[in-house]
Amino acid sequence: ILVSALLTSDPFSLRLSPVLLCLLCVLSSLVDLTTACPPTCFCNATDVDCSGRGLLSMPALTHLPVSARTLLLPNNHLSSLGSFANLTSLERLDLSNNYLDNLPPALFKDLGNLSDLTLHNNSLRALDRDLFQGLVGLRKLDVSLNGLSDIPLGLLDELQGLTWLSVAGNRLHALERAAFEPLANLQSLQLGANPWECDCNLRDFKHWMEWLLYRGERLKDGVECTLPKDLRGRDIRGVPVEMFNYCLQLDDENRGGGGPRSGGKEGSSPPCGRTTGPGAPTSESEVPAAGDLVPVPDCVRRRYQPVSVRRAIGTVVIAGVVCGIVCIMMVGAAAYGCIYASLMAKYQRELKKRQPLMGDGEGDADPEDKQISSVA
Repeated sequence: ILVSALLTSDPFSLRLSPVLLCLLCVLSSLVDLTTACPPTCFCNATDVDCSGRGLLSMPALTHLPVSARTLLLPNNHLSSLGSFANLTSLERLDLSNNYLDNLPPALFKDLGNLSDLTLHNNSLRALDRDLFQGLVGLRKLDVSLNGLSDIPLGLLDELQGLTWLSVAGNRLHALERAAFEPLANLQSLQLGANPWECDCNLRDFKHWMEWLLYRGERLKDGVECTLPKDLRGRDIRGVPVEMFNYCLQLDDENRGGGGPRSGGKEGSSPPCGRTTGPGAPTSESEVPAAGDLVPVPDCVRRRYQPVSVRRAIGTVVIAGVVCGIVCIMMVGAAAYGCIYASLMAKYQRELKKRQPLMGDGEGDADPEDKQISSVA
């Protein structure tokens, strides 16, 4: 219509044709935005909402606006995902309440602007260590209510800006401290509803949690032990560190024998640094090749002396000095009391000796007083 109007218009109108052409381009772009949307979803320039549509597969990228910042796909029947290559502007992705059971490595590598990823309530039993590769801007990650039994080393290495993390409601028995140490900006962590085994495998992670609390960060829920029986129902943060002293003995014995740690899983000894060679382990079940890591005894020795423990030892020393000073003051006060009591007793005895008897008092009376009393 606009083109025909331009052709039939007068010369004055033709001088305004560039303005009309620009308007035509804007209208055509708006038409493209409205047509680039899956039929069952609701779309606008920045949001795509496909919640609860019964989808069996992810919508094709050609049906999604490339400028979308939010993609909502919860409450569907998704069991697999396609590529997100064209959605580089995406900032929020919600895949909760689906049937996802296996996510390929580097699935989200093109989503460098993603800040919020939700995988809540799926069927994930394992996560590839390269799954979150490229998510350098991620701030919130929710993998709760899945079937995860492990958080592999390296999975969270690129998520240094992460501030909120939930792994609640999984099948986690223990966690490696080294897997969480890259999260320097973590502020909130959810760990509840997992079958924690409070043994030597969880000792170092307990130290890391104490350091997290020392920094003033928050643990949203408790870490209740299921095993051993004498600790069942107790929060591991309240279990005294002395109960893990036997772990040190086991470590000394195993280092002396040169074998792997019997108190943990095979290959669970922490690395002193990330391996970059081809022999780097990809899961807990793989044992690092010789030469890839610094010898295990040195690494174990460093990890078992975390900053939080060193500060705790300093606190104990200071508290001991203060208690010693208080005890010395109490002993001094007790000695002073005893000396004072003995001196007062001695004084009372001397005072009694010096007091005249009643009969002696009449004999020592003044003669004039005796004369007055006889006249009377």
